[in-house]
Amino acid sequence: MLVDDEAGFREFVAARLGRLSRIAFLLTGDHHAAEDLVQVTLVKVARHWRRVTRAGAPDAYVRRALYHEHVSSWRARRRLEMTTADPPDRAGGRDESAEAVRRIVLRDALARLAPGQRAVIVLRYFEDLSEADTADALGCSVGSVKSQTHHALARLRAIAPELAELIEDAEVSA
Repeated sequence: MLVDDEAGFREFVAARLGRLSRIAFLLTGDHHAAEDLVQVTLVKVARHWRRVTRAGAPDAYVRRALYHEHVSSWRARRRLEMTTADPPDRAGGRDESAEAVRRIVLRDALARLAPGQRAVIVLRYFEDLSEADTADALGCSVGSVKSQTHHALARLRAIAPELAELIEDAEVSA
């Protein structure tokens, strides 16, 4: 891996690794696949780090590269994603059984969405991107983002009625 500004790249990764890992987990539904996705994406980004930083928006570039790498790997394998029974870890030591169940239901519901719909939901509601920023990250139009969001929320409502309150909150904030 050739990185012109290795220190700058290391700082970028150290500051954003947690967020990138969460995005990758939400996209893949699996911790190991998420780790692989982040690693492969960062290796590819490192090769072009000088160009990425010159463009002035490394966060957007890496987020877009992460999404595109996910779609590419999904298409290449043409396999169904497998979910696990383990909810994501969370620090704090308090009883989070209701939250854990909700996370499992949400993860399973996200896994049943088409990859594009899943990406739109992750970017819009977990990354809190605007419709325009989501469209830019996905390389599509704002109208496509709106349409995919509408269809994804309808699908979530149908497959996971127990998430109705969460979906209503998402629609209100949109």
